[in-house]
Amino acid sequence: MATERGFAGKRLPMTLAFAVLLVAAFGAGCKNFFQDPTLSSVAIQPPSPQVEVGQSTTLQAWGTYSDNSRKQIKSGVVWTSSDSTVISIDQNTGQITGQGSGGTATITASAQGLSGTATGTSFLGSITGLTVCSGAYDTGTCPAATWSISSSSSATNDYYARALDKSSNKIDVTTVATFAVTPTPTTGSIQCDNTSSPAVCTLAQGTTPGNYLLTVSYPNVSPVTASIVVSP
Repeated sequence: MATERGFAGKRLPMTLAFAVLLVAAFGAGCKNFFQDPTLSSVAIQPPSPQVEVGQSTTLQAWGTYSDNSRKQIKSGVVWTSSDSTVISIDQNTGQITGQGSGGTATITASAQGLSGTATGTSFLGSITGLTVCSGAYDTGTCPAATWSISSSSSATNDYYARALDKSSNKIDVTTVATFAVTPTPTTGSIQCDNTSSPAVCTLAQGTTPGNYLLTVSYPNVSPVTASIVVSP
């Protein structure tokens, strides 16, 4: 009996020691097996930020990771603006401020060798009297006359967006406004490029005949329209 008790007394510590070694080995393996997910892409929220000239707002950088999880990146982000005369940005916090008379700029958030971009717009908060005109700035027809064209060939037409500031001064807001043509043609296209003033709207040859509407909008102002008539 004494021998059995002695053997049992020694067996428990040996079993415990084996269990400790097993846990240690498993833990070491887990360190290599369960690795933290890596960043796979960066996105900016909101994706199309707008900020009034003289005002500020803070953007956020969000990351998508290798395990498909998504969360805000709160440190290690570097922010830049393609045009600080339009939108300036704090490179550490992501706070943007509207500058000048408004416009658009590309905002970039970079982290861990990856980057995401967004198109930011700064606008004048005191704008009134928005008008869409045809031709070159302040020498064209205001409001724009109906653009009547044939779908048998391609064609272009110039438009600009004019507004009044708080002192009733005329301002060219073409590059800050949004130009959209509706409805979408079944065939062909009518597309407007307002990256410079005047905006150039292009009708593709073979575009479906019909009545279309060019809508020009500006933040915090009622949109304005111009008619486009495409004949066979």
